[in-house]
Amino acid sequence: MIEYATAQIYLNKLFELNVIIWQIYNAQGFIMMLHPATAHFAMVLPIVASVFGLIYLFTKSEGMSKISSRTTLFAALAMLGVWYTGNEAGPQIYDFLSEQGQHELIEHKTLGLYLAIAMGVIALLKIAGCKMKKFGLEVLAVILLFIVTAITFAQGKMGGELVYNYGMPFKSYTIEKTLKKASVSAGESESSDEKVEFYEDAIFEIDALSKKVDNIYGNPLTQEVQTKEKE
Repeated sequence: MIEYATAQIYLNKLFELNVIIWQIYNAQGFIMMLHPATAHFAMVLPIVASVFGLIYLFTKSEGMSKISSRTTLFAALAMLGVWYTGNEAGPQIYDFLSEQGQHELIEHKTLGLYLAIAMGVIALLKIAGCKMKKFGLEVLAVILLFIVTAITFAQGKMGGELVYNYGMPFKSYTIEKTLKKASVSAGESESSDEKVEFYEDAIFEIDALSKKVDNIYGNPLTQEVQTKEKE
């Protein structure tokens, strides 16, 4: 059994960490909320542009050439926007991720930059082909667009893993509630042993919550650890 003073220090530190996380999400709330919104546009618009591009390859009409060129430009702007918001939001959560989560965040950021550059180049090729009426140039742009769109899905999957497998902010509200409950119960008790038990129960509940959330979202790291514990 851990000592009461040690348990109280541990819980206070955990509570302070939880408060810091909430402060980050409140102070940087606009950027943190804007990134997921722009990410959805960056996922959808390349698909729309690809569909219009495919239609153009079959119809070869001037009107569809202009439409596909404009949607490709919008997709490029969306990709640039999502990279910018992610570049601003990433450093705010970096320190709260595990080592593997931090590594994946860096990969996510790097790939986002490459996608933004690639989409910009593709948009320029498509617009140039449309203006100069160079069908071959437009075909190249559409093919590259298909490739970038496919990679964007992988990028979206990586972003989802960062949020659901490595992100702790989901658990913050329940953690805060558990800590407050333990603090109140310990304050009402006069027995040091009971105080320690309240904090030990809180630690157990927080650990159980973490494992439950990770299992729901399929965190392979947590599942692997649990398997080793059973062995």
